[in-house]
Amino acid sequence: MKTRTRATSTVAALAALPLLLTACVGGGGGGATADGGGDADDKTLTIWHYENEDSAMGQAWAKAIEIFESEHPDVEVEVEKQTFEQIQKNAKIVLTGDDVPDVMEYNKGNATAGQLAAQGLLMPLTDAAEAHGWSDKLAGSLATTATYDENGLMGSGEWYGVPNYGEFVGVYYNQEMFDDLGLEVPTTLAELEKVMKAFEAEGITPLAEAGAEYPLGQLWYELVLANADRGFVDDYQLFDGEVDFHGPEMTKATEQLDEWIEKGYVAPDSAGLTAEDMGVSFIKGDYPMMVSGSWWFGRVVAEMKDDWGQFNFPGNDLHTGSSGNLWVVPTNADSPSLAEEFIDVTLRPEVQEVLAQKGGLPVAGDASTIEDPKTKELTENFQEILDQDGLAFYPDWPVPGYYDVVVSQLQSLVNQSKSPDEVLDGLESAYTDGKSDLLGD
Repeated sequence: MKTRTRATSTVAALAALPLLLTACVGGGGGGATADGGGDADDKTLTIWHYENEDSAMGQAWAKAIEIFESEHPDVEVEVEKQTFEQIQKNAKIVLTGDDVPDVMEYNKGNATAGQLAAQGLLMPLTDAAEAHGWSDKLAGSLATTATYDENGLMGSGEWYGVPNYGEFVGVYYNQEMFDDLGLEVPTTLAELEKVMKAFEAEGITPLAEAGAEYPLGQLWYELVLANADRGFVDDYQLFDGEVDFHGPEMTKATEQLDEWIEKGYVAPDSAGLTAEDMGVSFIKGDYPMMVSGSWWFGRVVAEMKDDWGQFNFPGNDLHTGSSGNLWVVPTNADSPSLAEEFIDVTLRPEVQEVLAQKGGLPVAGDASTIEDPKTKELTENFQEILDQDGLAFYPDWPVPGYYDVVVSQLQSLVNQSKSPDEVLDGLESAYTDGKSDLLGD
């Protein structure tokens, strides 16, 4: 087998060098140019990714490499394992040099892939997307994180990355606790509130939550989306129009969350709890429901003793979530054509089926091939969202630093130290300032 996997981290090594690496892009590398100029090397494909070999993505990428090698017997594939943190922190330094991968996994969004694209560090893939049919396979909200304009804002402009899997926020529930009270899975928001009321009447806090990190913001955003349409999402996430933070979408959501807190549906101590605290308490059976992401699926499968299930946030057509990380091609890559061919392999049915079987939420997979019932349920829930073009991204995505703002403002709601109106004022102020900085207003 020609694959060489390097255990050492090129990113970590280069990060230790003096910052002389921050020269202008494309200096003397002989690699591809930003407009898709040729290959300096057609005998080696260097891949960087940060997936564990036992994960759904790691196993799928291994399958893709196997297929690629069988079709390119004269090409040596070099795989270098990085960590998410290493690439996130050092990509801008490393990619200005000549010793870059041909294709690498990278995070999506304005502050990550968008920044690299705007700085000329990533090769446009628009022609390849059309030639290979990626733009047909990855339509609607899936393609939003793949395209960036000249300012690095997602949702328009050139293709700079290709996602192969997805992620979304849904509701995990404890089947045994539901059965004890004779409760059914809710299909509307009103039914969800009746279920929560029934648990609270028995002295059971219905929702495992975490106000010190992302989960509470994602619950709040699900409530926003319950009152929103795609136009609102595009205004909020893509700056297509102005957002009224005191309009019906955000006002109803914030007031409803405040009401849930007052009624005891969210524990008062959750303001100081982390996502780990939340997940562990749900898995232990302390709470009947947890609103969180598909990234918890594998751990719940492995650790939860009680019978459990998962359903989409009831009544919503739009849901918190997005495509997964992107495959991107650095501007200075030596083998961009091979990189594009490898990306195309990752979207083939046999690779997507590996993702499906392992709970990796394929973007071009077939849930009917999945044998494990819980994996199939998760994948079918995701497919239902895709069928409605229902991915609406994450509440903290629009502007840099907004994550901390969302966490802080919603902690104030749990602590009852701010009213819903005051929380919305705080969210609006940071959003407006961040948007002005991004757009240069």
